[in-house]
Amino acid sequence: MPRTVSKEKPEEELKKRTKSIVKILNKKYGDVECFLFHNNAFELLCAVMLSAQCTDDRVNMVTPDLFEKYPTPKKLSLAKLSDVEEVIKSCGFYKNKAKNLIAMAQRLMSHHNGEIPETIEELTALAGVGRKTANVVLGNWFGKSAGVVVDTHVKRITNLLGITKTKEPEKIELELNKIVPKKNWDKFSLWLISHGRETCIARRPQCADCELNKYCDTYKSNT
Repeated sequence: MPRTVSKEKPEEELKKRTKSIVKILNKKYGDVECFLFHNNAFELLCAVMLSAQCTDDRVNMVTPDLFEKYPTPKKLSLAKLSDVEEVIKSCGFYKNKAKNLIAMAQRLMSHHNGEIPETIEELTALAGVGRKTANVVLGNWFGKSAGVVVDTHVKRITNLLGITKTKEPEKIELELNKIVPKKNWDKFSLWLISHGRETCIARRPQCADCELNKYCDTYKSNT
């Protein structure tokens, strides 16, 4: 049965509905943590960069070797491109990712004394770091939410629910920032990722058993 997205709704109604969705997700998933293994901000930044077009499970298989060989920005900044490529080869798009990892580390050394910056502007100035990656690092490590993290699960599910209406991640982030309570920005995407893996599965959604179906435009339009 085809899925459709609802017509645009007034912002106040969306805020109210989103608040109910947040409440349900919080009750179900609670204090969920980032799915990427890391021990510090540098490791988290590298892991999120590797996660583009790659599963978290695969990234978590690769990063132990990466962090053992290059535990600091200085070590990574001096790495040979071919060596980094070999370590992360199974992540996909590994040539570009390896180049960005090294360039990112080099800028950390030249502009930030090897420290991970704590602003969205400084983070997105690093090679290979967009708003999604920056938001993950800021929210999960520094506790400084700059916006809702928008990955494929968040884009898909918020479109299905009808609380966002675009396919562009940066526009979705702006829409969600307006209707999701700021205190929930960090967890909202993690809750939706969990929900996308467990219930709102892309190819076999469990709509009848979904706790969000009463707030889902797609479900209501197809029943």
